[in-house]
Amino acid sequence: MNVVFDLGAVLFAWEPARLVQAHLPSHAPTDAAAAALGRALFHHDDWTGFDCGTRTLDDAIARMSARLALPAESLHAMLDGLGERLAPIDVTVAMLEELLVQRDAGEPLRLYYLSNMPVPFARALERRHAFMRRFDGGVFSGDVKFLKPEREIYELLAMRHGLDPEQTVFIDDSAANVEMARAFGWHAIHCTAPDKLPAQLQRYLPVSTTLSVSNPRLRA
Repeated sequence: MNVVFDLGAVLFAWEPARLVQAHLPSHAPTDAAAAALGRALFHHDDWTGFDCGTRTLDDAIARMSARLALPAESLHAMLDGLGERLAPIDVTVAMLEELLVQRDAGEPLRLYYLSNMPVPFARALERRHAFMRRFDGGVFSGDVKFLKPEREIYELLAMRHGLDPEQTVFIDDSAANVEMARAFGWHAIHCTAPDKLPAQLQRYLPVSTTLSVSNPRLRA
């Protein structure tokens, strides 16, 4: 079985509302305002151009600052080096580590990532987190100039690694990305609560592959 992980909000914490509350508090006085500003910042071509490697961070910040009347210095403080500050999500990283151990022991598993991630952040994750170097392969949007949910980025991962759709399960926090994976023929899990992911994934794994972290009593 091939297990393909998104990274943000699956293996690494990605909380745009908290970011803007921390760095732009006067522009996000309520939770609703913070959520709206997060969407305005990160669900727009200003940011996605940086995500897929067609725009520099400086250009993205200049555009966001002008479009949303936000202080550029605060945007720089929020976004410069953000890849160094993305924190692993304990429960899902523990699950990944368990899968890696079982793969290395001979279980029929291959583990990949497929992430919308700008190049500087991608390199920081590879450098800082040893588990990122233990995947069987993966694709970052910034390296290939495609973004999920564009079909081409799924095709690229599949072709590089010869993924059999019926033997591939994809995990992502975005419903649109999950729907494209299913349209591409993969199984898919919409991850909205990372602590529930081990139990959701277990049903797709070979019978011989078991996840102890899928049992809440064993996570304490």
